[in-house]
Order: sequence, then structure tokens, then C-alpha cells
Amino acid sequence: MLKGFKDFILRGNVIELSIAVVVGTAFTALVSAFTANIVNPIIAVAGGVNTRGLGFPILPGNDKTFLDFGAVITAFVTFMITAAVVYFIFVAPMNRINHMVKKRLATAEPEEEPVPADTALLAEIRDLLARIAGAEHERTADHAAEERAGERAVEAVGERSR
Repeated sequence: MLKGFKDFILRGNVIELSIAVVVGTAFTALVSAFTANIVNPIIAVAGGVNTRGLGFPILPGNDKTFLDFGAVITAFVTFMITAAVVYFIFVAPMNRINHMVKKRLATAEPEEEPVPADTALLAEIRDLLARIAGAEHERTADHAAEERAGERAVEAVGERSR
């Protein structure tokens, strides 16, 4: 059960997602301060002296109907800064490292896999049978040679006696 959990956690996508969530959450305070203190004042200048930012009310005098484009722009800038930092500091280097590891593994010589015991035993039996068959073949060849030599000797004796 724990091995399955470990395999799940160590998958590349899960690690990348975890890093993105943690760093994104930690980085939000920095980006929020940047947008609140630098971006929002610039947007407020473009929208006038209204501190609510760039936008307009749908119903005049009703603050609840104010369309605040400045807040949307601020959220977009916050998102883009966070996404860029997470990508360039964590995701891109991790992808580069994964690529180098895959390249190194591809060029490395593959290790020989150990032969299973049953396969090794079958190979040993095959080799023994081949040796026995080879020895049997040699005995048969030797016996045939002896028979031919005997036949020649008999023929030679027969020719002398004539």
C-alpha cells in the first residue's frame, strides 16, 4: 500500500504540481504586495482619482454595481507574474534535468537482465543433450570407420589369397 503511494508521489507530474501549488501560494504575498503598491496606483492614475481603480458604476450612486476593471487587471498581472516565476524557476529546470537524465539513460549500456532459474536450467539441459548427441555421433563415426577398416583388411587378405 505504501509502495503504491510512493510511486504515485514520485511521478513527475505530481511533483511538478506540488511544487507549483506550494511556490504559488508562498509567492502570492509578494505578488499581491507588488500589484497593490505598484500596479494599482498606476491603474488608479489612468482611471482618475477614484481609489477603486479603473471602472464605472452601472447604477450611479450604488457602489455595489461598480465594475472594477482595475481589480481584474490586477488579478491578471498577479496570475501572469506567479505563472512566469513558477515556470522559469521550477518547471523549466526540472524539464531540462529530466531530458538530460533520459538522454544519459539512452546512451548508457543496458544492463544484462539476470536469467531466471528455470531458463538457466533448461539451457543447461540443452547443452548436456547436445554434448551427449555429439559424443554419440563421434562413437557412431568411429565405429563406421572401424568397420570400413575391417572390411578393407578382409578384402586385402582375400586378394592376397587369390
